[in-house]
Amino acid sequence: MRDVIVVGAGPAGSRYARRAAEDGLDVLVFEQGTIGEPLACSGHVSTDVLEYVPEDDRADLRQNEIYGANFHLGGPDSRAYPFYKENVISQVIDRVGLDQTLADAASDAGATVRDGHTVTEVDERADHVEVTVKGADGTETHRARLVAGCDGPQSRVRDAVGLPEPDELLHGVLGFDPAPDAGEFVDVHLNVPRFFAWRIPRGEAGVEYGLAAPPGESVGDRFDALTDAYGVETERRCSGLIPIGPPDSVTSDRVFLLGDAAAQTKPFTGGGIRYGMTAADHAARTIDPARPETLADYEDAWRAELGREIRLGAWVRRGYSLPEPIQRVGLRLFSGQIGVHMDEPSSLFSRAQLRALFSR
Repeated sequence: MRDVIVVGAGPAGSRYARRAAEDGLDVLVFEQGTIGEPLACSGHVSTDVLEYVPEDDRADLRQNEIYGANFHLGGPDSRAYPFYKENVISQVIDRVGLDQTLADAASDAGATVRDGHTVTEVDERADHVEVTVKGADGTETHRARLVAGCDGPQSRVRDAVGLPEPDELLHGVLGFDPAPDAGEFVDVHLNVPRFFAWRIPRGEAGVEYGLAAPPGESVGDRFDALTDAYGVETERRCSGLIPIGPPDSVTSDRVFLLGDAAAQTKPFTGGGIRYGMTAADHAARTIDPARPETLADYEDAWRAELGREIRLGAWVRRGYSLPEPIQRVGLRLFSGQIGVHMDEPSSLFSRAQLRALFSR
């Protein structure tokens, strides 16, 4: 019997598998398809994300460095309100490569990583969990003391054990223009209901366009309007769901959720790579598979670090739906040099941000 079966080899699942294997646990990871594919997530991340990657792999994953963002209340021809730092504020990475690199790191640490295996059943028992998977060679059943559900916003593991769903699921769309662009600013358009659209220069890898919106909105039509306004045709398009708002519990008797399955994401951007890997580190530190009661320690630990940021992020997102005259005043007032961290809404109240505001 394994110590832990991890379902899903995205950033959160692979990060946990690596840390748990380094601690000597017997870890088995299942990924439904090819690791990292299909792409359904932006590659624009904070500067901290590559710290979770083996040092020798970081340069190969980095595609561009970003120093700021131009906010618009309309399309690309509308007035831009710049927010920037003198140093790098974020970076653009090879998103597929990130998943593959993290999975390789987990394997190098001793975890068994198997792609092309779809989990079809998760059955909690009194002293173990049985996981049924379907692969190219047929159906298998495996047993473990615990299961980590890292299988995305529509988590099969979460549903199998009756854990609650995220508060909200947004529909996101991405498209890519291959024309190289080493620009240092992203563009953010606050003309999408309850969220935003974006343009991200990715260096030699081209340009990423995207947007997200609540269910019921025609994201495809809005995406076409975005790319038409920029005068580009994207070569490929992908889409996915973005979970917003973690439920009250992400653990059952022998199952715990990580990453998008637990809605450990930023409500104001939808990004969850760093939050998911932060939670994975807490899981590795606090959970002992021989003592399922330690799942409560994991709940306490990740919420203590991320809960406040998620709540503040929800307040930031409310600003996207304010009347345009109020948005215009706010953007005009606060645009310029900033001292915030893109993953930490609490940094809006930091000394660095105050210094930036009063040094203008």
